[in-house]
Amino acid sequence: MGQGFRISARTRKVDEATVARFAKLPVANVSDVMARMTAGGARLRPMHAGGVMAGPAFTVKTRPGDNLMVHRALDIADPGDVIVVDAGGDLTNAIIGELMLAFAEHRRLGGFVINGAIRDYAAIHAGAFPVFAAGITHRGPYKDGPGEINVPVAIDGMVVEPGDLMIGDEDGLLCVPYDALETVARDAEAKQAAEEKQMAATKAGTIDRSWVEATLRKLGCEGL
Repeated sequence: MGQGFRISARTRKVDEATVARFAKLPVANVSDVMARMTAGGARLRPMHAGGVMAGPAFTVKTRPGDNLMVHRALDIADPGDVIVVDAGGDLTNAIIGELMLAFAEHRRLGGFVINGAIRDYAAIHAGAFPVFAAGITHRGPYKDGPGEINVPVAIDGMVVEPGDLMIGDEDGLLCVPYDALETVARDAEAKQAAEEKQMAATKAGTIDRSWVEATLRKLGCEGL
């Protein structure tokens, strides 16, 4: 069949040192230095108990409600990889459940991003293995294909290329493009340092809030 039913090789991926660097940064700060223009959509929420997700994207594009290619991804992804599944955002049938998650943990993968539904929520929510998904349903998946592995996918306008960095925390998830990793990391680390300084000033009662009134005056607000 070829087009629409194929497994491609991933030609590059973010390295472990860069993954560790981003794992220390809040997703919100990374988003800010990316001009707040990239997001995986507010529908995709963390389904696990909590904790950070960071790892190279191992992408899967599948027919809504079908997880055959997701199973293959589980077999061939590298430890630390985040399996990113574009299932069209359909919530009729679950794409993964407790058994697939247990196998992913056994293989030491980095997490799941499912543009679709999961099931076995109680078990997933009780654990720390990162799972981001758009919804929950008890209806199970089909295993007929088609689907593609290691192709570009898009989640609510966020394009994910194989090997890009996927990060996630309680605020949501984000893809950092491979070619922008160093610049984004540097800028996000600087922002984090600035916020830590601001927090210390807030707690010490020395924070400068004059910018609020200055901004209002500049914008012509009456009543100041």
